[in-house]
Amino acid sequence: MKIPFAANWRKKPGPAHGVAVFPTDGDGDGDEAETGLVELLSECELLRSRADDAGVELDESVGSLAALDQIEPDWRGDEDELHWLGNDAGLYLGSVMVRHVPGASWVIWDNGQPVVRLTSGREIDVVETGHDWAATGAPELSQFYAEAAES
Repeated sequence: MKIPFAANWRKKPGPAHGVAVFPTDGDGDGDEAETGLVELLSECELLRSRADDAGVELDESVGSLAALDQIEPDWRGDEDELHWLGNDAGLYLGSVMVRHVPGASWVIWDNGQPVVRLTSGREIDVVETGHDWAATGAPELSQFYAEAAES
């Protein structure tokens, strides 16, 4: 027996980001709040577990993004895991960008969404990118990083 509302109750209206963060001034001066924010956003426990299972070390290097792009995406059949893995992939991408792109820093929008701000002023919603990568494999994290690092 199919009950229409019961089948739809778990569907999420768009990507729910599931990230709680605290405000920071985003000036990149390395104060205690910003250091804590960088550490918090780079945890990515589920992604690290999946990477470890695949023999990939996540060391916040640019090369680790290319290694992630090669992991077999067997999470795509599980909506909950897909959602959380997308969050983690985006936050990991942002963490690598903040560590390696000169002048890049985390900024928190008024709605609590963490984004990466480049010196050009461009703000990148890396969590959205992570969700796209987890769901479809595109854009590749390493390619996205390379394009963002150039801007």
